[in-house]
Amino acid sequence: MTKSPTAMPDSSDVHQASPRRPRVLVAGLFHETHTFLEGTTGLQDFQVTRGLDLLKAEGDSSPLGGVLELARSWNWRMLPTVDYRAQPGAIVEDEVIEAFWSDFLAHAEPFFGEPVDAFYFILHGAMTARSIQDVEGELLSRMRRLPALAEVPVFGVFDLHATLTPAMAERTDCLVGYRENPHTDAREAACISARLLQRCLETGERPHQRLHVTDIVWPPTGTATAKDPMQTLEAMARRMEKLPGVWSVSIVAGFAFADTEFTGVSLLATGTEDSAMSACLAELAAKAAEMKHLGNVTDAPLAEVMPRVIAASKGLTVLVEPSDNIGGGAPGDCTGLLRALLDNLICNSAICIADPAAVRAAEASGKGSKVTLSIGGKGSRIDPGPVALEVEVLALNDGRFELEDRQSHLASMCGDVFDMGRCAVVRHEGITLLLTSIKTPPFDLGQWRSQGIEPTRLSVICVKAAVAHRRAYDPIAARMYWVDTPGPCSSNLKILPYRHLRRPVYPLDS
Repeated sequence: MTKSPTAMPDSSDVHQASPRRPRVLVAGLFHETHTFLEGTTGLQDFQVTRGLDLLKAEGDSSPLGGVLELARSWNWRMLPTVDYRAQPGAIVEDEVIEAFWSDFLAHAEPFFGEPVDAFYFILHGAMTARSIQDVEGELLSRMRRLPALAEVPVFGVFDLHATLTPAMAERTDCLVGYRENPHTDAREAACISARLLQRCLETGERPHQRLHVTDIVWPPTGTATAKDPMQTLEAMARRMEKLPGVWSVSIVAGFAFADTEFTGVSLLATGTEDSAMSACLAELAAKAAEMKHLGNVTDAPLAEVMPRVIAASKGLTVLVEPSDNIGGGAPGDCTGLLRALLDNLICNSAICIADPAAVRAAEASGKGSKVTLSIGGKGSRIDPGPVALEVEVLALNDGRFELEDRQSHLASMCGDVFDMGRCAVVRHEGITLLLTSIKTPPFDLGQWRSQGIEPTRLSVICVKAAVAHRRAYDPIAARMYWVDTPGPCSSNLKILPYRHLRRPVYPLDS
């Protein structure tokens, strides 16, 4: 979807000549690619923002919004190019990469008549295309071959679950990763990188980067920063950033569902003192190896968890289904937990399923009607398939909602508003189902409240996530259980058919 220009920002931010204002080119590329999913992610799946429309994000909750706000305070002249972003999903079609590159050149080259002082790149960092394993590294290589960008400082921000590669580290001067999981600090991480760029522009000091790729891969469930191993590693990194000559240290948890050479845990140091940076990386690598077993988190079987759910008497039970983790690219329509609710007659419970066909069938039947719907089970061959369920249609609504939490990971993806598409709220006995047309990462309670469902009044609620949901659900949950169900984002990495991953790595090899 392409945003159309509406009220244009003041073009003087782009075109007025002023030798004292640093000219900073800006672009964005955001996709977390799950290479084991069926299908592909095509150009139609991306939201594309071009040119001056990028400047409209100033002040919002996104990383770009934070950078633009700081840029104004420092009197940078922002040179906007293009931003491509899509929800996590299957491998990306090559045409997307070429479309991004064509758009980038079309919007960047007019600025090259005058010197560009820096380039700021807002990334996820885990994009893979059919013919290109390391999309970000490839694009950065192309950018560095442009005479206008060959020698300028390149700074940026990336997701903690990125796949950091040597090409990315070598072709940039300073990339800063998110430090929190759940990702409450995406905007702040972008601002940290922007402040370091300002330091570079003011002082003339220019940092470089050193990358250490470990022999470890952790599932997303093992990468929460409130627990070890990430908690200790992040604390070490923050202390190291106080050392002379060390500008930034990022603990890259990696994205386990990408079959690439460099998938997994990486350590990135930025600064001006090689010896200090190398010492930091060596110390962090040793600690990561020492604690690697703590990140290999797997989930309990349903047969073990459901008796505890049935026995719970007070408060909200949150059932977490990492195998259908929407934030990891899963379809959000797997039926494992839905079947568990039905089999165990769990009343006053709710689950969200992404199923546009079921929404259309509910709309055709009408509010207040009873209809049998084929629900879920359409997005992954691992799932046992759709559940045929007679339901009462309670509500039919637009799915656009404002985020209640402007620091959630959802804010880093979309800013202040998310659109679930057309939605249907249906009920089967005591089970409420929120059916959405667009899969929605469960990172904000506004998802439920916008549809007339108050999550705090439920006894059981199911979320399709691994860790990032916790900022929203920890405050309202009496208990939380992670369960193993059929789905493409299983925490058991040994079942994934890696072909390109470097070997040996833990926990796949002894």
